[in-house]
Amino acid sequence: MKEVCDAIDRLIAYARAKLGLDARNEVYVRNTLLDLVGLESYEGTGCEYDGSSVSELLRGLVAACERAQLSAAQAPERLCDSVMGALMLPPSAVEEAFAAHMALSSEEAMGWLYSYSVLSDYVKKEKLDANPRFAADNGLIVTINRAKPEFRDPKKAVSGNSVKGGYPKCTICRENEGYFGRNKRTLRTVSLTLGGEEWFWQFSPYGYFHQHGIAVNARHIPMHVDRGTFVKLMEFVDLFPHYFIGCNAPLPRIGGSVLAHDHFQGGGEVLPLHRAGIRIPLAHPDFPDLEAGVVDWPGTAVRIVGKDMQRVADLSEVVREAWCSYEDAARGIIPEDGDGVHNAVSPTVVRTARGYEMNLILRSNITSAQYPDGVFHAHPEFHVIKKESIGLIEAQGLFILPGRLVEELSALEELLVTGKELPKQYADYAMVFGELKAMRPAFTKETAHEAVKAELASICERILENTAVFKTQTETAQFMKDKAGFDYDR
Repeated sequence: MKEVCDAIDRLIAYARAKLGLDARNEVYVRNTLLDLVGLESYEGTGCEYDGSSVSELLRGLVAACERAQLSAAQAPERLCDSVMGALMLPPSAVEEAFAAHMALSSEEAMGWLYSYSVLSDYVKKEKLDANPRFAADNGLIVTINRAKPEFRDPKKAVSGNSVKGGYPKCTICRENEGYFGRNKRTLRTVSLTLGGEEWFWQFSPYGYFHQHGIAVNARHIPMHVDRGTFVKLMEFVDLFPHYFIGCNAPLPRIGGSVLAHDHFQGGGEVLPLHRAGIRIPLAHPDFPDLEAGVVDWPGTAVRIVGKDMQRVADLSEVVREAWCSYEDAARGIIPEDGDGVHNAVSPTVVRTARGYEMNLILRSNITSAQYPDGVFHAHPEFHVIKKESIGLIEAQGLFILPGRLVEELSALEELLVTGKELPKQYADYAMVFGELKAMRPAFTKETAHEAVKAELASICERILENTAVFKTQTETAQFMKDKAGFDYDR
């Protein structure tokens, strides 16, 4: 049992050095850890922090418990979550520390909270750093998320985020803070006020980009987008001007999986959509103080720019109302039918020297006999690469592809190098493999890998084109002119 006690001592030393564990609480916390592993006595001698990472220390504890044949080792994820939850600061102390950093700057505060979330093993940065990622020549960012399960069935994706029993009501309610049933003992949130309402912020344990987190309404109410949403988003970037913030379209199949709870997503990275320029400048006669235009983007997106929050919100609402009521049978666009509402916008905003830059992505989740997964979803020929919903983050140009691709694409690269044909087990890759072979007559290991990256980027761009409700920027501009009262800006 001494090995287990030594592992506990190393974690205690880590908490003193990295997590703010007070010496007065050390005995109490040690006894809590002894209870978690199932020991009633202590044989340790204490130690100083040796520089090990939290992942190394937790692996050491689990291995020691396994060798000691302690039952706690049978549920290692729960054990590690419970141990770290006991070692770190309680929510009130985290909130106080965050407020102290906010007095210096909001960037300092978010940086501190993110670092603390990594140090406490809530943000799984070691796993995130192992995810393949590259910036493509077409401006998109492509990642393969090996830590996230793939949901090829939208119904299963939604059910996977439900909580049976009614407590907490969903996976992002604040009642998850410390909840053992979802291994959330290390979750810490901080309070926000948006639109005069109580909200809170938390980081994502498996974030898709730098400091990826969510702002969540303290009330468990359904996701929605209206004028108030635009105001709240802009208030958020007033608080945290180094972040972007956006909201999924509140629709099944194209929005967030937690549609039952109002929330936003954002973080400390400028995504490709925000870097894209304006293809067709527009102006609205009632808003001469604001800039607008159709974004040069594979999906359908328009941008409104101005320094007056209320004016930007008003014009954004004009666009939202126009799109949500728009019907065009020739394009397969139906705003509402017996299956519910189908048109919605995904807003996303950054604050720059020009003011608030509000991007409105027009989305539709309508289905058809030809496209049962969605007319404006990734088409079937691309499902081998991506079948999951194309939500807010991917609609902005950062693609999160399933972890199985690491092995499958490696196999394709090997086939390109050897010149062998595609085996039956990879039949779904016939189109992809054909396009790869057409790139050059022969491949080396290096050129095969680069070809696969180029193909992934091309497919992601084509998927964005699939999601576009208008297939050209000119068509988008015509919609803005005919239905939302805009004109071309000369």
